[in-house]
Amino acid sequence: MGKQPEAADRRLPQYSEYMLSRREKAAALSAGAAVMAAVGYLFYHHWLGMLLLAAAGLRYTRIRRHTLLARKRARLAQQFKQALYSLSSSLSAGRSMENAFREAIADLKLLYPGTEVEMERELRIIAMRLENGEPIEQAVIDLSRRAAQEDISNFADVLVTCKRTGGDLIEVVRRTSSVIGEKMDIKQEIDVLVAQKRLEMKVMMAAPFLFLAFLNLASPDFMAALYEGVGRVIATVALLLLLLGAWLIHKLMDIRV
Repeated sequence: MGKQPEAADRRLPQYSEYMLSRREKAAALSAGAAVMAAVGYLFYHHWLGMLLLAAAGLRYTRIRRHTLLARKRARLAQQFKQALYSLSSSLSAGRSMENAFREAIADLKLLYPGTEVEMERELRIIAMRLENGEPIEQAVIDLSRRAAQEDISNFADVLVTCKRTGGDLIEVVRRTSSVIGEKMDIKQEIDVLVAQKRLEMKVMMAAPFLFLAFLNLASPDFMAALYEGVGRVIATVALLLLLLGAWLIHKLMDIRV
């Protein structure tokens, strides 16, 4: 019997991991293998180089999974901020907590018509738990545990403290939504500034490959020395340096607020 809650938790949405669907996994495998095989041809003009790099490209599924998880978590954070604004407005208007959550669901449906977004699904879960008599703080703590995001965890901690000490819930939600909103606005401004640099990085990383492809097409005789003897060693060192540079730039631009 003790394992039933754990099984139920696994059925709830999780935001600390992402499972690729069959289509997503097949697309990632194909894209990773194809791109790296093309790189292998550019740098080695040998089937073994293409095969080895294509095999390395299969690890792109891990990168793709991380990227999709980051997008999912970013969507949840943005939607959480919007839900907090809605909750604050509803509580200020005198609605009960249960009705405030229902109103937040309706507001999210207006913001994201035609689909059930992550936070809308979570608000429905919380509203259902409230209807079943579960304390609001317990429902929000469960969300914060699954989301594993600082803003949601802070809101849950403040809510628990407020309920225990009998604080002003309306004022707590209002101030919390204001602080989280300001923090996310700053993050969005940083993301806009970094986005341009990321585009420049992608262009810079693509330039050597495009230049090498151009030389192979324009002057194949001139490039022949690169694909034999010491040339292949030089090509390998150059490729490793390019990959190292891409990794370092990615780490430098991974700014957290």
